[in-house]
Amino acid sequence: MIELKEISKSYPQPGGGEIPILREISLRVQAGESMVVTGPSGSGKSTLLNIIGALDRPSSGTIRFDGKDLSGLSERELARLRNRYIGFVFQLHHLLPQCTVLENVLLPTLPLQRESTRGGFSERASMLLKKVGLAERSHHRPGQLSGGECQRVAVARSLINAPALVLADEPTGSLDGENADQLAELLIDLNRDEGTTLIVVTHSEDLAARMARQYRLRDGTITQV
Repeated sequence: MIELKEISKSYPQPGGGEIPILREISLRVQAGESMVVTGPSGSGKSTLLNIIGALDRPSSGTIRFDGKDLSGLSERELARLRNRYIGFVFQLHHLLPQCTVLENVLLPTLPLQRESTRGGFSERASMLLKKVGLAERSHHRPGQLSGGECQRVAVARSLINAPALVLADEPTGSLDGENADQLAELLIDLNRDEGTTLIVVTHSEDLAARMARQYRLRDGTITQV
């Protein structure tokens, strides 16, 4: 499903030259897999996830999504691909405070909606909120929810378009132990039940242990654990 070939990424330094972040990373991820990338802070984990999710472009190398080379796509085409095929879960949930839980879950569908499809999206949103245990909170706003509940809303939002791939960047990093365990279990259940490919970046050993494949990123290179 995803193939990275000799991906490198560098950022320019203010005084000239470049700082290498990723060094010739090659990786394959099959459809329906769950995998995790761990490593120290500053090792490039989030950069790698952003490149996989087409939020950033590599300095060199190629990335293919279902056989399509992403380097040949325009920014508009990349945005369309992200919206249709990729769901994102971040450490901070990024919910809109003025919108209800249901409205937040439906946000990624706005570019896709037509009159004939609105009912279907609303039905799926309700189903996902039930799956994450928040069916009765659909008309609450984020300020009325706990941190763990907001993260569960973010997971439901990431799945609303039935994406082929979900990318989670430190999804439990801001949660206490109990809520982190619940969210980890939820991600695994959804990976199994929805058949969605799941790639997680985390410092959490407990969350990492739940993934089928584990990789470690250090000094810009990746190794399988």
